[in-house]
Amino acid sequence: QVQLVESGGGLVQAGGSLRLSCAASGRTFRTYDMAWFRQAPGKEREFVASISWSVGRTYYSDSVKGRFTISRDVAENTVYLQMNSLKPEDTAVYYCARTARPYYTGDYYDTGTYDYWGQGTHVTVSS
Repeated sequence: QVQLVESGGGLVQAGGSLRLSCAASGRTFRTYDMAWFRQAPGKEREFVASISWSVGRTYYSDSVKGRFTISRDVAENTVYLQMNSLKPEDTAVYYCARTARPYYTGDYYDTGTYDYWGQGTHVTVSS
């Protein structure tokens, strides 16, 4: 069974930084991609960033490009999201997820692309 556990959320002032972690366990992840999504109150869940376990290929949404960095530690089976220059509009519950299919090359922005999700970690950015 696959399990994803996020941590690292909290309250931070605008302009500050946080690093989120997603610890993965279960079946091998080496051929899959991982992603971070977020969901603000009253809004749909939206794509933030993704990374492939094998070669570290990354994608970012325009809203976080240049401020957030996704990375992975293959040995530790952990994916990170370094968030800098945080803004109040970054306030949301952040989720990590794994693609349903290995060697995926489709739409990373679609929540239907992913079959395993973590429980989420809250990030609040105060102005």
